[in-house]
Formats: sequence, structure tokens, C-alpha cells
Amino acid sequence: MKSMSYACGVWVEGVDGKISGSEVRNAINGQVICNVSSAGVDFEAMIEHGRNVGGVALRNMTIHERANAIKNLAKYLLTKKHDLYQISAKTGATKKDSWVDIDGGLATMFSYSGIARREFANEKFIVEGPPEPLSANGSFAGRHILTSKQGVSVHINAFNFPCWGMLEKIAPSLIAGVPVIVKPATVSSYVTQAVVEYIIESKLLPEGSVQLICGGVGDLLDHLNEQDVVTFTGSATTGKKLRSHPNIVDNSIPFNMEADSLNCSILGASVGVEDPEFDLFVQEIITEMTVKAGQKCTAIRRIIVPSVKVEAVTQALKLQLDKVVMGNPAEKDVRMGPLVGRNQCADIRDTVAVLSQHCEVIYGGNDVDMQLVGDGVAQEAFYPPTLLYCEQPLTTNAPHSIEAFGPVSTIMPYDSIEQAVAIARLGRGSLVGSIVTYDDQEATQIIMAAAAFHGRMLVLNRDCAGESTGHGSPLPTLVHGGPGRAGGGEELGGSRAIKHYMQRTAIQGSPTSLMAITREYMAGAITSSTDRHPFRKYFEELVVGESLTTHRRTVTEADIVNFGCLSGDHFYAHFDEIAAKDSLFGQRVAHGYFIISAAAGMFVDPAPGPVLANYGMENLRFVEPVHIGDTIQVKITAKKKIKKDQRPEEKSPTGVVLWDVQVTNQDQVIVALYDILTLVERKE
Repeated sequence: MKSMSYACGVWVEGVDGKISGSEVRNAINGQVICNVSSAGVDFEAMIEHGRNVGGVALRNMTIHERANAIKNLAKYLLTKKHDLYQISAKTGATKKDSWVDIDGGLATMFSYSGIARREFANEKFIVEGPPEPLSANGSFAGRHILTSKQGVSVHINAFNFPCWGMLEKIAPSLIAGVPVIVKPATVSSYVTQAVVEYIIESKLLPEGSVQLICGGVGDLLDHLNEQDVVTFTGSATTGKKLRSHPNIVDNSIPFNMEADSLNCSILGASVGVEDPEFDLFVQEIITEMTVKAGQKCTAIRRIIVPSVKVEAVTQALKLQLDKVVMGNPAEKDVRMGPLVGRNQCADIRDTVAVLSQHCEVIYGGNDVDMQLVGDGVAQEAFYPPTLLYCEQPLTTNAPHSIEAFGPVSTIMPYDSIEQAVAIARLGRGSLVGSIVTYDDQEATQIIMAAAAFHGRMLVLNRDCAGESTGHGSPLPTLVHGGPGRAGGGEELGGSRAIKHYMQRTAIQGSPTSLMAITREYMAGAITSSTDRHPFRKYFEELVVGESLTTHRRTVTEADIVNFGCLSGDHFYAHFDEIAAKDSLFGQRVAHGYFIISAAAGMFVDPAPGPVLANYGMENLRFVEPVHIGDTIQVKITAKKKIKKDQRPEEKSPTGVVLWDVQVTNQDQVIVALYDILTLVERKE
């Protein structure tokens, strides 16, 4: 196959690609797949194309439109999954490895699409947080909004996840309205290229949304500015070099770094050898050592075990590792394939040689004669699962700072929880740590002491094991990143990942001005009303800030008695005159839920119309008590409108309207505040 970059709307083969650049080989048999070069690519033109073509098109779409495009793209890529599996196998990936990379990437796209459509309004911007009052009389206030950065996001990815690594970054960026330039690691770039070919083929994204660099980045970073974003996944050494690039420093360009780290898993001191947690611990380590041949930034590198259980853990691990079949992933029984390239094998051998000067190799290692299954496999393409033992983990730094990026892990003993935490901290910042225990107090003690050194922590036990995604699986709804050695960045993390590509701006002004800008009503803004009840209006006809003030109603003792009988709520403050007098209320009061029930009866228009259903209630606050004889009145105001996508089973298109509800008494004092959501029919 030919290695090509996709730049400025065309596929570009590197100049003299057949005789220059980097030669990429099949991880299994060593056959040349392609020659990778980005020679001849105009990187400055790529950036301008992204900004002026892709960026403009994306920013003209609403967040929901972008999210739907990502969902539809994921559906399209699902139809190409079989072909991608075949290409992925050339990296040495087993079927399970490819499932994690390909299916995991697509699942992340679906997840982000759902997050965006669920959490954000169908606008081109995001309103964040509640209004902030800035003056005594309420005429001056502030709000925060997020708008799309008007640049590009450059994604520099590691070799181990050529699909997931790209898809988990482009999804939030594109939903945020920022086009991407993807730079995969050279050794597995042909897999990423195949995915991008399908993305372009689908025509589901505007031109310029996604561009691809196969090969070096040349002077790309020199042409970025303050509107651009860089994200990096890979080694800490490379990440630090890129982060200190003069142009990135001079322009304060956001740089998110997710670096390989020496993650740990701790077996709780309370776990017995016969407990389910002991087997779970062993299995988790085996999984992390063998999936992707241990080539994972989240893999378990340090196995922290109570001293009295070191022998039991070691024997259990050896027993399981003996069962691991290595060879050509095409063979049915093969559980672990080769490393992605010969250079990786050489690096691991050199690193294990260094580690062996500080730790004892107790299984595997450089001198093992591996039994490989399948045709066309070579010893130099593989590295065996390897265990080391560090007897004094608190007195040597090597296993806490030197990482063999493959199926290599080190067992470390501890004599107390404090020691276990101290060992974990020596990693100086990790993406993930796990604790296997059924003792929640033990888990709490470890997490509270070690959380500051980790981006994510898993507590694994018999209760959650059946559905747990495991130590090494980042999830789109949770932060992926970590402090210190792990890079200090945060990927994923639900809506936070989308917001990462947007600019947060504080807007100050009058409530009416802020309402016009944000398209959300806020207290103090000038409202409007018509002779027509707002519940008689279709979604398009409603205007944010449109309100209705109802008739009045006097609350009687009969109301309280009847509501108490209906609801079964006979709380003393409603029925016991003497007890109520001695309470903070001073006299009997109406039920809070009676007040909001009565309010609904006052503002609802009962006849059939565009309002189809009450969607729910939010932010309910009972501010002041309502006594017998008080008179209440309701003001309901259209606060926010959210246009919904019409599903096939729905008869008509709809939108959700969020209403601000204020209930006041005869003195115009607010007694209750809340929001209600209604499902309203659209005309279109």
C-alpha cells in the first residue's frame, strides 16, 4: 500500500516516497508494508486550510449537528470494521487487541455524540454555570460562555492505538467546532491512514475538518498561534521536547500531554489467597501484560503485594503466564502477538537489561527461547511476558523511573498500607492505579493517600468485577491523564474534553443584554408577554424571556387538610397547631409540594395544544413558608429552548423548553423557585 497524507483536500504521497522516508514493516513477518514520508507537504497551507475551510464550516453548525455528524460517521466506520481488523493485524494485534483499538474508538465517538446532545443546548456555543450577580440591585451581572477556538487542533498520537488514539481526540474537537490535523506514529500510521480514508470517503464531515500527516511534522508547529491546540500522547521525553517548542511557549498554545507512566496495582493486605480478589488481582495483571503485548500507556508496570503473599502471587502469575500462547495472531489459540516493530523489541531488551541490574528477573527475560505458533513468525519480533522482583522498592529508583514498554512488570513487597502508598507515589505521577480489596476502609485509606499522584484509580472486588472495564481501560466519561510523569494533562473526561477546545469568556452586562447574548433568561432581565398563553404556542413561536403572570389563589386550611389526606403527609408543621407554634415556622404552614401543585394548576393551559408533556423539574427551592390565608401568584418565563432531533418513531418534531417558575405571596416575596421542562411540538 502507499503511505499518503491528506492535506488541503487532496491525498499527497511523500516526494520520492519509494526511496526515502521511514520503512514500515509487518510486525509478524517483517515484510515491507509501505515507506512513510511527509516530504512535499505544505504544513502552513494545511493549517490555513483547516482554519479557513474546515473551521468555518464547523462553526456554522450547531453543537448537536456536529455531534450527529460524529454519530453518523461512527455508524459508517462500523461497516468498515472487518477491513480495519485485517489491516490492524499487521501491527501484531490479536483480535482482542483490535477490538480494544477499533471498537473502543468507535464506542468513544458514540459516547461523545451522546454527551454533547444530552448536556449542551443545540447552539453554536455553550453557556456554562449559573448567572453571577455583580451588583446590589441586580442591574449588572455576569455569565460564562464557551465559543469554538478559531484555529486547528494538532493531535500527535502514539503507535499502540492507531484507531482509538485518533478517534478519542477528534470526536470532542470536532464537536467543539475545531478542525483537526492528525499525526499518528509512523510505525502504525498505515492503520490510521485507512481510517481517515474511510472518513473522507463518507463525506459526512465538512472538507477541512480532518487532515492527516503520515511522516514527520516538519515546520508545522512553527505556524501555530494562540487559537490552536496541541495534544500529545507518547513518551514523556518526546512530550517534554514538543511542549517546550519556542512557538508553543511564546504563544501560550494549549498543550495537553498524556505520557506513558509506571502504573501500579496494589493487592490489599486484607485479601486472602482463597478470596475471589486474589484471583481477580492475578487475572488483571495477566491481562495488562498480554493485551497489545503490554504496549499500553495504562499497563500495570509495578505489582505491589503484601510481603507475606509475594510467593503466592508469584507462583499464581507464573502459572497463568505459562498458559499464554504467543505467535501469529491469525492462529486461533494465540493470545499475544509480536510487538509493533523490531525497534520496540530492541528497546525492551535494552531496558530489561538495565532493570535487571536493580531487580531480579524471575520469569521470562532476554534469554528465553520462546515457543511461537504459526507460520512466518520470527523470534526477533516477539518479547516474552517478563516478571521482575524488586526486594527493596523503597531504596531503589530504577523500577519507578525506567519503563519497558511491553509485557514487563515488577513485583514489589510491602509491610504496611503506608509502605504500599509510598511505593505507589515513587512513580511520581501515574495515569492509573488500582487497588484489589474487599475492605472498603482499606481502599479508602489507600485512595486518600495516593489519589494526588494518579489521574484515575480503580477499586476492584467481587461486587464489580463482572462489569468492570478493568485497570487499563480509559473511558470517555472519565478523565484520562495524570500528574507529573504522566504528563499533567487530561484527555477524555466527558464534556470537559469538548470544552478543552473552546475558549471560556466571562460576559458582563445587564441581565437583558446577557439574555440576548446567551439566549437564556436570567432574573432581572426584561420579559415580554402577549395575549396568547405561552402553552398555546409552538416551539418556534416561543421567545426566550416570554412570560405569563397568573391569577392569584388564597391558601386555606381545607387545602392543607385535603392535600395531607391525598398525599399521606401529616407532618406536624401542617396539622399540629401547638407543635407548629413552637417550631421555626411559628404557625401551621402549607405543604411545599402543595404549593408547586397549586402553581401548576395556575399556569397550565388545560386544553390540548403544542405542549405535549411535562419533562421534569429542576432546582426546586422552598424559600419562604406559606401560611393559612396567604395568597400566592405564579410567574412563568421561557428560560431556554433546546431543539431536539426527531426520532423515526416520533409523530412530530419537538423541542424542550425550560421554564423559570417563581411563586410569590401577597407581599411579592418569593416563596418557591424552580425550573420545569416541557416537550413542545415544532411546526417544521
